[in-house]
Amino acid sequence: MTRLPSDISWVGVKKHTWEEPFMGNCIVVVQFDLSKRTEEQAVKGATSTAPIYRGLAAKGLIRKDYLNGDAGTGGVYLWETRALAEAWFTEDRIVDLTKRFGVRPRLTWYDTHVTVDNQKGETRVNGKTLAEAN
Repeated sequence: MTRLPSDISWVGVKKHTWEEPFMGNCIVVVQFDLSKRTEEQAVKGATSTAPIYRGLAAKGLIRKDYLNGDAGTGGVYLWETRALAEAWFTEDRIVDLTKRFGVRPRLTWYDTHVTVDNQKGETRVNGKTLAEAN
């Protein structure tokens, strides 16, 4: 079992057991090997599809950031759980994205158990706020 630091109060955070796995958020980075777009093109493309992703809040999407850079285009998706992310990113969805962009996307999956949220001024472990000792 993982040992927790003694100088931190883990208020509301359950200790991990093998019967009860950690349920952290999931980040999926989707990348398309395409040329960098102009800012105008990137904004137009993102705002045209933003309503789709706003509608996914009920299906576990917390946030999507659109990417535009020298390494290509794509998005960073923050999901409540990996299972909810997997339910969205099906092979059929990948085929649709491939048709839309003309190139198959690369998906990189990350489990995230610890989040530092400076906007809220807190640190969370598996979604539970961590109260740091003074």
